[in-house]
Amino acid sequence: MGPNPKMRKEFFDSTRSSPFPDEVLERVLSLLKSHKDRSAVSLVCKDWYNAESWSRAHVFIGNCYSVSPEIVARRFPRVKSVTLKGKPRFSDFNLVPENWGADVHPWLVVFAAKYPFLEELRLKRMAVSDESLEFLAINFPNFKVLSLLSCDGFSTDGLAAIATHCKNLTQLDIQENGIDDKSGSWLSCFPENFTSLEVLNFANLNTDVNFDALERLVSRCKSLKVLKASKSISLEHLQRLLVCAPQLIELGTGSLMPELTACQYAQLENAFSQLKNLSTLSGLWEASAPYLPLLYPACTNLTFLNLSYAFLQSHELESLLCQCPHLRRLWVLDTVGDKGLEAVGSNCPLLEELRVFPADPFDEEVVHGVTEAGFLAVSYGCRRLHYVLYFCRQMTNAAVATIVQNCPDFTHFRLCIMNPGQPDYLTNEPMDEAFGAVVRTCTKLQRLSVSGLLTDLTFEYIGQYAKNLETLSVAFAGSSDRGMQCMLEGCPKLRKLEIRDCPFGNAALLSGLEKYESMRSLWMSACNVTMNGCRLLAREMPRLNVEVMKDDGSDDSQADKVYVYRSVVGPRRDAPPCKWMKQAAVMGHQRIKIHPTMNCHPGPMHPVKVLQKQEAPGHLTCSNLLSSIIRFPISSSYVHELANNGVCLLTCLNDAYILGMAKDLKRESSGAIQTCEHGGGPVVPVLSPTRLLVVPTMKFKPEIGLRSGRTGLRWAGFSKLRNIFVVNAWEHCVSRT
Repeated sequence: MGPNPKMRKEFFDSTRSSPFPDEVLERVLSLLKSHKDRSAVSLVCKDWYNAESWSRAHVFIGNCYSVSPEIVARRFPRVKSVTLKGKPRFSDFNLVPENWGADVHPWLVVFAAKYPFLEELRLKRMAVSDESLEFLAINFPNFKVLSLLSCDGFSTDGLAAIATHCKNLTQLDIQENGIDDKSGSWLSCFPENFTSLEVLNFANLNTDVNFDALERLVSRCKSLKVLKASKSISLEHLQRLLVCAPQLIELGTGSLMPELTACQYAQLENAFSQLKNLSTLSGLWEASAPYLPLLYPACTNLTFLNLSYAFLQSHELESLLCQCPHLRRLWVLDTVGDKGLEAVGSNCPLLEELRVFPADPFDEEVVHGVTEAGFLAVSYGCRRLHYVLYFCRQMTNAAVATIVQNCPDFTHFRLCIMNPGQPDYLTNEPMDEAFGAVVRTCTKLQRLSVSGLLTDLTFEYIGQYAKNLETLSVAFAGSSDRGMQCMLEGCPKLRKLEIRDCPFGNAALLSGLEKYESMRSLWMSACNVTMNGCRLLAREMPRLNVEVMKDDGSDDSQADKVYVYRSVVGPRRDAPPCKWMKQAAVMGHQRIKIHPTMNCHPGPMHPVKVLQKQEAPGHLTCSNLLSSIIRFPISSSYVHELANNGVCLLTCLNDAYILGMAKDLKRESSGAIQTCEHGGGPVVPVLSPTRLLVVPTMKFKPEIGLRSGRTGLRWAGFSKLRNIFVVNAWEHCVSRT
């Protein structure tokens, strides 16, 4: 079942700009698997654009509010597979309101009308109800693949609807969801003649499942390749399942805790020995030393071992790793200690990915854990390592520099020092040089998480060297707004920026005006951003949605959590109760939303006229400069008007003054002008706080500012300067924090 061939012909006939066989274009595009590559080739010409539109079968949408389902369906009429992401990642840490949105149902309604042939749906951090799952099961007769990762709002009743109605289902993957686990009877809803299942993952369900129904299902589905069971599956039950499915490639066990008789132990050991093709092993809840040898026969071909639920000690991990010569991915808890990681370095020369999670991240008195010694040991033995997530309680600059020298091909480097603001514990120096070494050495770096005591120097390094960086996570770091400015100015491929508990304020937020439209999202929480700064961002960048989430009892002027993302559809229509501010501006309407509802007014709009406009000579005296000052606040729309006439914004001047007899002025990185020396006369408060200095130039560089002159002020570096305006800014746009 698919789109009407007649519609396809009419589509191409109406848009073709030059003769070229459709079949050739579609054949070429079918060889491109990456959505980024397909998006790139669609820009070659109109024919390629149309062919890519018609031949695209899979669509990835990184933010469900960046585009509407109607636009997607209009752009890609033959889609059979959709991957859709919703809430920000910080919803995993309870930093996003429960009723924030990301409801999948409006998407399903459009897909039912436009894509009745839809076969695959993968959702991440979306709100999914039982009604939505039932709607999905009934309206897509050829539906085959459902993956729900970190979603919430549904129960096992919704899974029962999927099992009942999706006759062609091949994959049911339920991971880390906030699910209402009512009962395990949903497995009995699969019809007795149902045999198509290839992937079944219900590892995060808590209640007991109907094991007889599960056993019958596994027995019928001879093509089952992935089975990840919940913690409720005992070793005895696991043995019966393995006998039914020796063809498994990926296995997630249940609990390894219950005691077995000698006969049961032998039967389970034999069942594991039949798993000749097993490449992934996970689960292993409550794993203990006596039962680990059961796994040995199945470890020969393992490439991925997930022990993130197994509280293993170093000697237990070492005994298991000795059986895994081909391991490429390893997830462990920090209970293994540095000794366990030394075993990783000794036994896993092919390792490419390592994740070390904290067993108890909130226990400051914990005695176990890993340090720089374990990380160093891994780097010496695993030279192919390119992905690391490492939670530790101490680290040194020298250790990180050595690690990246040993493993220079890192694409993902996520170092999480759990004590905020922790310096190099040997030298007591900031960790700047550690992350400087990372970005200098790892030229392929795409994702970076920084932690520890960090100054702006770290972010200068990132801006200077991390040219392939796409995702950056920052917490408890930085000295001033300069740090964030360096990141935004220096990382051309940056797509996601996540910031928590940093001193970055309005100047930092507004320094990314040119950057945000090319990014997927910006998250800032517990920073120094104010509501006025968010208003100005929304006004200046009309194609961005700016969302502010307020904490109970917080200062009305503070923006506690800010989420900024680009969108082609404007403000979303399913926002929780809030006040949308739609004050007109020259460039469009603001898109700023506040959670929860609060009174936010952008301030009065003042009429403005230019008192004086003059030709700017190479040297300006103080008297000439003062004569061109507009003496009362102006609106932001007037600044836009200047911008439309070739006038560029230089900087925001905070607490800035021009002295009557100034001899030497300097502009600091924050944008403030301070007087180094003056000659006697009275201080004249020409520019009061939160004023803007606006100058016109065709090729403006913000780093070129005021320079000192003997008798007044002189503009340097602007050979084509024609007119100068010194104006008071809209006072309600920005406030210094």
